[in-house]
Amino acid sequence: MRFRPCVDIHNGSVKQIVGGSLRDENDQAKDNFVSELGGDYYGELYKSRGLGGGHIIILNPAGSEYYEADVKQAGLALSAYPGGFQLGGGINDENAEGFLEAGASHVIVTSFVFRDGMLDEKRLDRMLRAVGRDRLVLDLSCRKKDGKYYIVTDRWQKFTDVEVCERTIKELEQSCDELLIHGVDSEGRQSGIETGLVELMGEHCTIAATYAGGISSMEQISEIERLGRGKIDFTVGSALDIFGGALSFDEISRRYV
Repeated sequence: MRFRPCVDIHNGSVKQIVGGSLRDENDQAKDNFVSELGGDYYGELYKSRGLGGGHIIILNPAGSEYYEADVKQAGLALSAYPGGFQLGGGINDENAEGFLEAGASHVIVTSFVFRDGMLDEKRLDRMLRAVGRDRLVLDLSCRKKDGKYYIVTDRWQKFTDVEVCERTIKELEQSCDELLIHGVDSEGRQSGIETGLVELMGEHCTIAATYAGGISSMEQISEIERLGRGKIDFTVGSALDIFGGALSFDEISRRYV
């Protein structure tokens, strides 16, 4: 189990937000932490600790007035740590190669391949032709409804009809190198992990997979290791002291590199 660091970018700044608060209208989000430092600082920090496989997530939509500023911050992080980050947010088959050439190891996709409430297999095929399976990460960000987890798209605002379950995981593993799964209702709240989701990942994921959402203590990280059977990586954002929280980045980066 490894710690995967993050650089979340919104309105041109590196920040940590409450995941479920994102709204495209007026580029709204509830902020937990807004950094005065650029993406290059975090790229250099993670590189110095040998923390590979981190995630850069651009949180504004492509049509936002802030999108280009977001891309600039992402570029700074990629330049500081080439090959050290995967990148998601507004990725499609036409722009993906540009981000890979800028230094991303993989591109991360949700909304481009999940459309109108379902998996768009033609779009998934287009992504695979554009970048190949070994450079594609599928983000199965999900929210709970009627006791089950369903993939959500468009910056976590729209439910699909695709349940995160054994069948979905097994099917999608054939088309990507890794899975990234956010428990959106816990994201940015430091409210505890989605234990059912982690357990589901531990039972059914057979390729590299990362859990995100709600981590607020070292005990919860240990719980991810137990429920995930030692094979599910994790990311922590708002709870880290480098983002205004109480958890020690130094300790986590030493223990879970």
